[in-house]
Amino acid sequence: MLDLWYSEFHTDQVKFSIKVDKHLYTEETPFQKLDFFSSKEFGTFFTLDGLMMVNEKDEFIYHDMITHVALASNPSIKSVLVIGGGDGGTVRELTRYPHIEKIDMVEIDEAVVRACQKYLPLTASKLEDSRVNLYFEDGVAFVKDKKEAYDLILVDSTDPIGPGEGLFTKAFYQDCFDALTKDGILVNQHESPYYDRDSKAMKKAHNKLKELFPVCKVYEFHMPTYPSGHWLFGFASKRIDPIKDIQKDEWEKIGLKTKYYNTDLHIASFSLPTYVKEMLEENE
Repeated sequence: MLDLWYSEFHTDQVKFSIKVDKHLYTEETPFQKLDFFSSKEFGTFFTLDGLMMVNEKDEFIYHDMITHVALASNPSIKSVLVIGGGDGGTVRELTRYPHIEKIDMVEIDEAVVRACQKYLPLTASKLEDSRVNLYFEDGVAFVKDKKEAYDLILVDSTDPIGPGEGLFTKAFYQDCFDALTKDGILVNQHESPYYDRDSKAMKKAHNKLKELFPVCKVYEFHMPTYPSGHWLFGFASKRIDPIKDIQKDEWEKIGLKTKYYNTDLHIASFSLPTYVKEMLEENE
């Protein structure tokens, strides 16, 4: 009997492995290599260039935390831009808010979306919602000419290598700032503080954001299948503070059933370990 394992190097010295039942699909696009696997422990999982992007077992953690923190900070958000997020999970969570009127999703690689619609309907099932507009182009270029067009921008990006590299530059963050309304919020995938490569990207992103946004904070969540499991999002805004301005009662009235996020966790997630706080206070 053939013993198949998917392995990913978290560093040169650390390897993460999952026993695979079946390799479902592979495709090499002009941007990256896509693979879908099935496994007993994590269900179907999806990798890009050999790195775990999403799986059926823990995807709810990431998608809860990228969306609901901003929506509880400002429940009147109506217009949202998602950059990246080709698996559709972020959009799925946004569509649960009846008052959101427009969700633009910009994904550079259409093949990611189409493959996820086929192999990961758990995350991709709401991409056909009437409020969702899909754009298959470069998110960096898409946001350039937008002025005060969105209440919320969610940068659901891969690591700052390959297609994701441009989503970690100061010029891009400036364009996001310009594209946001006066109460606008930017949430970005902020890497991890634990391994050197990830923590360098985290510090660079934070230093760039805090030069531009009056409110600039970082919050954490536990992502079992990402390197170290300790992962971060950045919260940057023109005016809204996610701790002082949380609309706890208003968000709870919406009545969403979530599996990871709650309003107690919302506040707690901004309480960071000392080593992370020290890293974020360092200048680039």
